[in-house]
Amino acid sequence: MKEKRLQEKEELFDLLIHDLTGPLSVASTSAHNLLYKADRYGPLSEAQNRVVERILRNIQKAQNFLHEMMEVSRSEGGLFKKEFFLVEKVLKESLFDALEISDPQVVERLIHSKEQEESESILRTQGIFVKIDGRYCHSPFCHDSMKIRQILLNLIGNALKYRRKQMRVSIQGEQDLFIIVEDDGFGIPKDAHEAIYKRFVRLHDTRSPGVPGYGLGLPGVKSLVEAMKGEITLKSHEESGTCFTVRIPPLQS
Repeated sequence: MKEKRLQEKEELFDLLIHDLTGPLSVASTSAHNLLYKADRYGPLSEAQNRVVERILRNIQKAQNFLHEMMEVSRSEGGLFKKEFFLVEKVLKESLFDALEISDPQVVERLIHSKEQEESESILRTQGIFVKIDGRYCHSPFCHDSMKIRQILLNLIGNALKYRRKQMRVSIQGEQDLFIIVEDDGFGIPKDAHEAIYKRFVRLHDTRSPGVPGYGLGLPGVKSLVEAMKGEITLKSHEESGTCFTVRIPPLQS
């Protein structure tokens, strides 16, 4: 009976993903037309243009989210796209995506920043610190970049939501890739360390009310990491912040 219910839930989830692709595609096309077909729909003011650009970016993120959910299913089946990519690029994209949700004005400033130092200064003013050390500072990593991006996006998004003032992202490693994401939030009680990896489980804390989420991010991350033959560890106690460390070995041929 339990296996049958699980199968029914998975089938319903697959149907939901399928049925959402159509409306999102229509919304994406409509926003794109407003931006790039002024001869047909009329010109937009600068302020309107920025708003529609933001709408389009977030529609595309929703489409990517659906794609990523399908990627998790593919990962559970052991299917990966082998490629060499620079971790710094994927990290930047993931950070921008996470900030788009929490603070789109910061993303606008980052998009228009011309120098790396300017971007780093903008991030520092937001209490965000990024550091890349080791081999993958310059050398490409071999694995599925979309899945690394999904892991980064979820961990960074959580840190941004639960931090009090700061969050730190560190990339390390000489062979295996290490991703370390740390915040200075209220922390996770030790007896809840296992529960946070279960689907639809969310911790209720009166100190951080109204934090959005559905309890799907960390379970998805754990599923991906384990499918990639890696591991995820957590260090957190109440009032002492939270630190997730992910280790992923390179994909072998």
